[in-house]
Amino acid sequence: MQARMPALGIDAGGTATRWALAMPDGSLLAQGETAPLSGLVRNETEQQRMQTTLQQLSRTIADTAAPHALVMGITGLGDDVARARWFVRQLRTFLPAIGESVYLMGDLLFAYLSCITPGTACLVYAGTGSVAVYVDAEGGMHRAGGRGSLLDDAGAGYWIAREALRLVWRREDEQPGSWQTSPMARRLFATLGGSSWDHSREFIYQRDRGSIGQLALQVAQSAEDDPLAADILRQAGGELARLGNSVLHRFGARPIVLSGRAAALHPLVYEAMQQQLEWPVPVRLHALNAHVDCAIRLAALQQPFMRILVRHNVYRPLRSTHRGRKRFPATHC
Repeated sequence: MQARMPALGIDAGGTATRWALAMPDGSLLAQGETAPLSGLVRNETEQQRMQTTLQQLSRTIADTAAPHALVMGITGLGDDVARARWFVRQLRTFLPAIGESVYLMGDLLFAYLSCITPGTACLVYAGTGSVAVYVDAEGGMHRAGGRGSLLDDAGAGYWIAREALRLVWRREDEQPGSWQTSPMARRLFATLGGSSWDHSREFIYQRDRGSIGQLALQVAQSAEDDPLAADILRQAGGELARLGNSVLHRFGARPIVLSGRAAALHPLVYEAMQQQLEWPVPVRLHALNAHVDCAIRLAALQQPFMRILVRHNVYRPLRSTHRGRKRFPATHC
């Protein structure tokens, strides 16, 4: 990458896709947000939607600058090289200057590298789902949790919302109308549009996990006036502590960075997590800005950031031979 050239960082998540253009000195040329993206494509309609989103994103960025390097974290990407090439091909529609300095990876590694030097700390993340990640000094990635809401994801936003609704409806089974004396239940039902089971059922089975997880906000707002809500948040903190403990058991005591919207819902989550850790390690609550921080690190070619990017890069360019020389084709990925 040439000196003083901007780098593009993209955090492609299930709630939104955030991007930033950064220079080596840490200055930002631009940043923005667009529709969500995922490495998991279920049908042609979804693929077409993502293609349109990526091409619109590349057009927006091209109006600001021509980045010569790209780092991108994608939810659900896994090791899908073909999907990684497809993402880059769409972005190159209006950003042909992006050369071979292209690094694509899963969203967890992307988040970790944005805020932690490998080998120094563990990241516990609680958004819609929950997971703990540790990258060792050699670049090996290790995790605990992150199994999805059907199996676990305890302590995350979806889990908090589900627990709240489960307990509210269990109380209704035992004492119909008891929701009226619960500030948390009243807030939840106001958001759902009514107190009947039909309202809850329609919301639960017709909305996506992210939308359901938003109900955790009502739980957090009820922590001061509803003991049931406070208990749920403490349990969430305990579940996040379990994730941290799992990693510390395997790799030894080290600081923990706690991040994600569910982790920051209420101080009770942080306090309960700290109390239930088995080691007296520092816990730092951190608001992730991964698209910005990774763009800056790429632009500055920071180490060991670059070494880890190369090791875990899912993107593999196709190459063709032209007059005996290998070249990167402008129209293929």
